Parts: sequence; structure tokens; C-alpha cells
Amino acid sequence: MLNLAMLLEDSARRYPDVDAVRLGGERMTYAELDARANQVANLLVAYGVEPGDAVALSCPNVPEFPAVYYGILKAGAIAVPLNILLKSSEIAYHLADSEAEVYFCFEGVAGLPMSEHGFDAFTDTPGCREMFVITTDPTAPSPHGGVETLDRALAAQPQTFDTVARQPDHTAVILYTSGTTGKPKGAELTHANMVLNALTANRLFDSKPERRDIHLVALPLFHTFGQTIDMNSGLSTGATLVMMPRFDAATALRLMVEEQVTFFAGVPTMYWGLLHAIGDGVDAGRIAATLRRAVSGGAALPVEILSRFVESFGVQILEGYGMSETSPLAIFADPEREPRPGSIGVPVWGIEARLIDQEWNTVTGIGTVGEIAIRGHNVMKGYLNRPKETMETIRGGWLRTGDLARRDADGFYYIVDRAKDMIVRGGFNVYPREIEEILLTYPGVSLVAVVGVPDDHYGEEVAAFVVPEKNSQLDADEVISWCRERMAAYKYPRRIEFTDALPMTASGKILKRELRVDDAAHRRAGASGIPSR
Repeated sequence: MLNLAMLLEDSARRYPDVDAVRLGGERMTYAELDARANQVANLLVAYGVEPGDAVALSCPNVPEFPAVYYGILKAGAIAVPLNILLKSSEIAYHLADSEAEVYFCFEGVAGLPMSEHGFDAFTDTPGCREMFVITTDPTAPSPHGGVETLDRALAAQPQTFDTVARQPDHTAVILYTSGTTGKPKGAELTHANMVLNALTANRLFDSKPERRDIHLVALPLFHTFGQTIDMNSGLSTGATLVMMPRFDAATALRLMVEEQVTFFAGVPTMYWGLLHAIGDGVDAGRIAATLRRAVSGGAALPVEILSRFVESFGVQILEGYGMSETSPLAIFADPEREPRPGSIGVPVWGIEARLIDQEWNTVTGIGTVGEIAIRGHNVMKGYLNRPKETMETIRGGWLRTGDLARRDADGFYYIVDRAKDMIVRGGFNVYPREIEEILLTYPGVSLVAVVGVPDDHYGEEVAAFVVPEKNSQLDADEVISWCRERMAAYKYPRRIEFTDALPMTASGKILKRELRVDDAAHRRAGASGIPSR
């Protein structure tokens, strides 16, 4: 018998008076968080939710997220966290696809009317029977007729609950992929997947109760990275989670000092933001004095950012690799071995990795590029109600990831690029990450994304979208000439586009597909850009 909610319950028994969650002046101890989750579980049972039913949740990083998440699990139901940026039709798709019985939705903030979109989606999804709105003010009325607020619904619910026992292979969480091609798919992650991955994170990062870690939770908890690394792992060791509903680099640095943060996990663009937010009012020494672990994932970390972070804060970023389908930890830097800048490390405890070709054959040879395949306790059960896609992705327990990598003589892996992001220019394979790493060393370049754009002659052309440093005056022709001197003729970008910002997901990943769409629209409008040369 196994239930992911036991991670919270065990800490609530051992450390009832320790702060589990903080948000501004709000504090919630482990005992209070567990009691709140028990109320949610009682509420769900009262509304007819049975073990194995799906319950959806749209909520930013606020204390109600873990309360509802673990309450769903305690009831034996399946938690379906949704991206908070989804609009009405997108939410309706996820509610219908997951067959959610109940939907919890945060009311939203200025500029992000979450419950408006959520309510429209709920009314358009007949199979979803109940909706509850999570309000910031416990006494506030519901903004939608016929929909109760969470606080009012929980008021009469008991604070104790006998958690429903589940089998290790029962689905605990459904995490939807970003849907870069086609409709998003729901990855079914079991109780065993999630529990073992959280314990693996504790083993990897040397997280233990006596450390009393303080996590700055900047990663969205609806995303697999924040859910496992910060929430499940952190709460299982009695850590305190300092919530950030929305990442802001300057605020993050301030909280690191004020809360004496010891653990920070982020995506590369967050680390980029932290470096650019350093000013006269930031005491990097005080941050370095308490920060013991800095972890990066979600996308390849440029070596330039890694080096600058070590120089500024004296803390080595541990880079790793994973995805929703792997719970997510799969490959990570080993803290006990010398860091290898640019490497995502080695397979974590209990996990196997290898490189394969399109036909699932193992790719051998030091430095040879292949697609990463993963096998172990972290691999999902499959895609919800999609047997064909599951069979295409998992074979003999091995999951093909869609990410290209090479391996050195010591078994360390190096991400080359997403298979879908690889550019084929005139028959030659071009890996955008390699170009990005080089461009980041050009004076005045702050951030860059390289994509392939359609070209009549070469099939695809290499285009770089560049965010300049503040007050930098960059010239596209000069940047191209500089690249030509440092890269093979088929690699260097023929087009440079300057932009103030790059499109990103809610978790901070750069949306390269939007750059391709914007470029196509730009070309259709008759703008020539910078010609190929």
C-alpha cells in the first residue's frame, strides 16, 4: 500500500510546529497544512469523489496549492495540476481529457483572471460535476453564481481523515505535456513514480530533516520540476517552502536574504534573471552564506550563466535533466564529483540511460550523438487514454525522450538539443544549443535563442533571436561576421533579429515554436529581415 500524501503526513507527525509554507506574512505549520488537506479530502468524499477519480487544480504558488494537492491524494483521487496561464478553451480540453470530476481554481489577480477562464471552461464541460474557487480573502463571496468558495466549503469539514491506501502502480498525478506538437497529452505518474523520485532527490541533494532546508519556490508547482524538487521532496524532509506566486528576480534575491534560503531550484532563464538583478542593494555574500544548493533543469543551462553565477554567489549550480514523463529526475550532476560545465551529469539512483537511434538501436561510440532513452522507477505508466502514443514512446520499459545528447568516456551526458529543434541546413545537422553557447560570449549579448526558419535553397536557415544587454548597441552584420569566424560555414546564423524579450512558458522555458511562428508571420507581411549570405 502506498500514497504520495504520506510524505506530508510523516512530516506533520514529526514536525507539527515547523513552518511548512510561508507567503509574505502568512505562515502555515505542518500540522495546519495536513489538517487543511484533510478537510479537502473530506470535502471531496462528501461530493462523491471516489478513489481513482480525477480532480483538477489551477493554482499559483500559494499555500492552498499543497493543501488541495495532498487533499486530493488523501481521498485516493488523482491530482491534475493545470498551467495557470491556460485560457477557457484550453482548460475545458484538459478537464474533458482527464475526465475530471471536480475542479479547484484560484480566483486570479489583475491581468490574470483565472477563475473567469476556469468558470467558462467548467460550464462547457458537462462531465465535471463541481467547481470551487480559491479566494485570497477567506471571507470574500464567490465571484461566480452557483460556485462555492473553498474556504466556505471547508468550514464544516473535519480536520482529520483516514487516508485512502493506494497501490504503487495506481495513478497519483496526471501532468500534461506542453503540447509542442498536437494536443497536450496527460502523463500518468504513479504513487511509486512520485514517491521514489522525491526520495531520489533527497538522496541526490543531501536533503535531510536536520538541515531544516528553506526552499525558495519560484518554479510553478503545477510543473513537474517544482512539484517534485521543491514540494514533494522538501515537505518530506520537514523543509520550509517560501512561496513565490510569480517569479521576479529582484524579489527572489531579497527573499533569499530575508528568509536565509538554503535551496533554490530554477530554470536557466531564472538564473539569467538573478544575475541581471544584482545591484547595489543586494548582498551576494549573505546569499552565499546560507545557499547550499542551486539546481537547474527544464532546459540546457548555458555555460556562461553557470560560470557567472559561481563568480557572483560562490555556489555551483547542479544541472540536471528530466521531463514530465520521468517524474522528472532522470540524469543529474553528482554533487560528490567534480563539476563538468555543460554536462547534465549521470543517471540518478535507480535509473538507466542510453542513447538510441530512430529504430531504437543503441548508439555507441564516445561523443556520438543519439536520442536519450530512460528506464527505471521514474518512467510514467503511459499517456492517459493514448495507447498508440504510449507504445511509440515506451518499449521494453525504455522511454524515448526526444532529446539528443552525447556521452563522454566517463559516462557523463551532454545535451546537444531537442530532436525537434535540430536544424537541417542543406543536409547538415545544426544544433541550436551549440550556436547559443557561442553567441552568449559575444560582448553585449544577454540572452539568445536559435531556431531554424524555412529557406527555399537550404530547406532551413539558421536564425538567432538576440536580447541585447542594457544600453548595448549591437550591429547584426558585425555579429554575423564574428560568428562566421568561429563556426563552420553551415552553422553560423545568417539572420540576426534583435528583441527586447523572448517568449517563455509559465515555468520560464523559451518558446522556440513561437519564434518560428512570429518569423513566418513577419515574412508573410513582407519584411525581409537580414538576408542569407
